[in-house]
Amino acid sequence: MCRTGRSTPSPRRSSTRCRGGSPPEADDGPSSSKSRHPPPYPGPVRRGLNRLVYDSSGTQQTNPGAAQSSARLGRLSVAHDLRLFSSESVTEGHPDKICDSISDAILDAMLEVDPDSRVAVETVVTTGLVHVVGEVSTRGYVEIPRIVRRRLMEIGFDSSEKGFDGTTCGVSVSIGEQSPEIADGVTESLESRSSGGAIEADDRAGAGDQGLMFGYAVRETPELMPLPIALAHRLARRLTEVRKDGTLDYLRPDGKTQVTVGYDENDIPVALDTVVISTQHNPGVTHEQLETDLRREVIDPVLAAEGLPDLDVTSLKLLINPSGSFVVGGPMGDAGLTGRKIIVDTYGGMARHGGGAFSGKDPSKVDRSAAYAMRWVAKNVVAAGLAERVEVQVAYAIGRANPVGLYVETFGTGTVDRKVIEDAIRKVFDLRPAAIIRELDLKRPIYGPTSAYGHFGRTDVDLPWERVNRTADLRAAAGL
Repeated sequence: MCRTGRSTPSPRRSSTRCRGGSPPEADDGPSSSKSRHPPPYPGPVRRGLNRLVYDSSGTQQTNPGAAQSSARLGRLSVAHDLRLFSSESVTEGHPDKICDSISDAILDAMLEVDPDSRVAVETVVTTGLVHVVGEVSTRGYVEIPRIVRRRLMEIGFDSSEKGFDGTTCGVSVSIGEQSPEIADGVTESLESRSSGGAIEADDRAGAGDQGLMFGYAVRETPELMPLPIALAHRLARRLTEVRKDGTLDYLRPDGKTQVTVGYDENDIPVALDTVVISTQHNPGVTHEQLETDLRREVIDPVLAAEGLPDLDVTSLKLLINPSGSFVVGGPMGDAGLTGRKIIVDTYGGMARHGGGAFSGKDPSKVDRSAAYAMRWVAKNVVAAGLAERVEVQVAYAIGRANPVGLYVETFGTGTVDRKVIEDAIRKVFDLRPAAIIRELDLKRPIYGPTSAYGHFGRTDVDLPWERVNRTADLRAAAGL
């Protein structure tokens, strides 16, 4: 294990992380005599932890399998001498995530019958009612109320005792047709209209809207995601797993997780400070039972699976249902709306966000497809060894095929000049909307699984924008 600060100043990260382990699948870069440049991303070590032991306040007392605290921590208080960064996740039974899930289920159904469907679907849920609105153009037909009810049942809202029943709730649908003016701008781009028709195929399709999209990758986890959001998603997924497989059958679908990680002066994660879990449950479940069961079945397995070889956990605080009883949840507890968890969906607040939500939108909407492309770009840049951490931005004008802007920030961690990375991206990646859709094969019904537990860094599903398949091209373009 190696942590080496870099001399280049950085607004957030100015460090090089050296960790062993298996790399993500990637094509090998061309050989180079410039040995000062690191090889493609090697990946961090993955080691298991022994079971954690806590006192009644939720503070860990012993952890025989954990690595010793970093020498730089010494006797200093984690809370007072490290910068603490937090990210949250929610389960698929959270009201806003119910809406994302329904919107993406409708999108997938429409792409199944017509891959060229134009879809912009929003969902609202409240006590006893689901309302679906939006604009759609498709050559096929789908039974939206049936899709809604099936998805609610799959999530686990299958009984009035849980506050919401997918078989008996009201479902209303208000779907119109996509604006013909927007449709025309997507079908015939500004470049196409200006050229008189003699134009490359990928220049013919314009962006479905103006906007800016960000992509991000950092060498903190094997999937090149920020550690706080990666852990928060794993805890949320595990909550759902133990509920659905009957391990903790008294749990209900709604739930939230939050993870606070301590970063040192070089912006390296060195300590796990706080884990918060709030989960809906049946009446009569005691807080003591919930704490014991969640520690054993959710928290311990997630932390053990992650390994956390570089993190100090001696001051870890666990807060489980800190508000007390959580029986009333889901749409009965709060109304939900598509697109209200955009930070959960992306990088947990570690990177900037252009503001556009993803769920319910077909890939002609650059809010979604270009954000996916930017993650693909960023992940390959880091995997290629061009930077330890990178954020990339792209911007579009409605009806125009070519992006109006591309911005690259490496926060002082680049191994080559920032302009070299930008030029390499322009050379290797075609960021016109039609090219993105083709390269990532986005006209398929693949969006349902992304509606909960994050769109990026997923280890449980194969998503095309997570593939590390352009590293050799990037290194060659950068002269490495």
